Amino acid sequence: MVGRLRVLLSLVMLGGFYLVALLQLAIAIGLGVWVYSLVHQAVAIKIFIWIIIALVGSVGAALWNALRFKPEPPPGVVIHPDTAPQLWAEVRGLATAAGTRPPDEIRIIPEVNAAVSEHAKLMGLIPGKRYLYIGMPLLQTLTVSQLRSVLGHELGHYSGNHTKLGAVAYRGRLAIQGTIMRIGTGNPIGWAFRGYGRLYLLVDNAVARMQESEADTVAVKVAGNEAAASALRELLVIESAWSFYFARYVGPGAEAGFLPDDLFGGFGELVAARQDELVKLREVEHEVESSVWDTHPPIPDRVRAILAMPRVYQHPDTRLSGDLLPHLGSLGRTLQAAVVEVGGRQVLPWPEFTAAVATANLQEVADRIFRQVGRVIKDRRIGLPAVLGLVESGRAGEIAEPFFPGKTKREARELLYQPVDALITLAAIRSGKASFRHSWAQRAELVGPDGELVDFEELARLAATAETLPQARIRLAELGIEIETTAVVEQVATAKGADVIGGLGNVKIDKVSHDLLILDTGLIFLAGAGDSDEGNKRMHAALGSTPIPELARRHRFLPYEEIAAVKIEKEVPVRATLTLHDGNVVALHETWTGDQLTKQSRDNLLQALRQTTEV
Repeated sequence: MVGRLRVLLSLVMLGGFYLVALLQLAIAIGLGVWVYSLVHQAVAIKIFIWIIIALVGSVGAALWNALRFKPEPPPGVVIHPDTAPQLWAEVRGLATAAGTRPPDEIRIIPEVNAAVSEHAKLMGLIPGKRYLYIGMPLLQTLTVSQLRSVLGHELGHYSGNHTKLGAVAYRGRLAIQGTIMRIGTGNPIGWAFRGYGRLYLLVDNAVARMQESEADTVAVKVAGNEAAASALRELLVIESAWSFYFARYVGPGAEAGFLPDDLFGGFGELVAARQDELVKLREVEHEVESSVWDTHPPIPDRVRAILAMPRVYQHPDTRLSGDLLPHLGSLGRTLQAAVVEVGGRQVLPWPEFTAAVATANLQEVADRIFRQVGRVIKDRRIGLPAVLGLVESGRAGEIAEPFFPGKTKREARELLYQPVDALITLAAIRSGKASFRHSWAQRAELVGPDGELVDFEELARLAATAETLPQARIRLAELGIEIETTAVVEQVATAKGADVIGGLGNVKIDKVSHDLLILDTGLIFLAGAGDSDEGNKRMHAALGSTPIPELARRHRFLPYEEIAAVKIEKEVPVRATLTLHDGNVVALHETWTGDQLTKQSRDNLLQALRQTTEV
């Protein structure tokens, strides 16, 4: 019922959208007649033709593309009935209980999600091929009862005709969004379309939320109230664990040029090793802000609604849902091969992967230390022997001072052991006398050749003082740590691993217009700025087509660490003078008419600049 309501509303709203187009066409004709009476005939005709082309062309092209749109299944691994009979038996049984036809294809996907689709024909009147998508992380974490609830919910979209008839609503979205994108943000013709488009999404999303609630009743029917409620709660936990897994383990490795050989298996290992943390996470009350633009009701609201439904009891099946598939581990590797782009990254087993990533991260720390020392002594080619040589020559306070702003030279000298500790640790690893040991329960640990934990702070304290440096050299030799193995790799800072925190269009950099991308590690000056109201489009296009490190290589990149002093002359619009360590000066002037990539872009720029030495 809700599915048919959605289609009816979509057709009515889509018809209204084109009624708006006809009204605008009538207005355009009237405007053309009025302009024709006021100006030269040729000018009036040109204006009229431009309006008609913009209106009819945009609407027609968007409608044509929407009608021709053919959705493609997401990347994943197809599971055939003969390779996973238990899973297929479960799905078919759930489909029978839901009163609907089972899917024709089951596909495992790399997401914390499950979904269904149907490639129906003739606007949903002719049934089509049905697809069921199951996220690998769900198979690694949910019980069989919880998975039944999740799949029952998805199959409920079939029984409610949500998927078959939802194609109409989706094509309506495509037509409206396509029209708005083609007209552009600054064109007055698009104002009415954008307003109506928001109304369309408002109505369509409201019906989509009703469909989700309707599908939840099917989840309760096939799995019971408790399993349905616990499955929804567990999805929040799985999403948090999945995000943590990528942020702590996979993401930093990919940025450093490495990938694990068993990406999905690693997530299963993490979940098994951190059960105590997951228990605490389950105890947290997750309150989610809701919006009229949401396509799903908030999960806490859905849980409360499920528990308020008439009681349905199903015997709990506490087996791991992955047990429904034979050889889940090998399936994970197959999925990784199908969906993960290796590129030039090195694929390693987890122990070697962790050691390589941690060492690469430590090298980045060492490079920042070397670059800071290099700026003091005016030499970028520097290594640990040179640093210890400076300590030996009595310059410890001089090279320590930039690391500890606000401290006196004497105080900084006493803290120099901290950066020296990082350099000696790296030397120990490069010398084969220490390594990072992988752990799922905590961060990687530094161990010696015997597997015992090691710490070089005491040795670093000796090495950071001229009087005790001879003792440190003797100890380094005894341990077999060769200081010559440690030197700067990246003499100039890069944008590797940086995040975008804002952007300003048409900023004057030394009196030349640039679009300014604000990173958490520096500034990218995008050359070739154009119209002031197109800055956001240019910045989004650049970010969407090119990785941040590559953008920094192609354009001028100014790391914050290269800025010696900042003088902020005006905050709105920003006017600042940046003095670099090499003595060069950069004048940065924001214009009144330039775009902001985000509302906080200007504030984030000012905050980043103030983190340097402001004068």
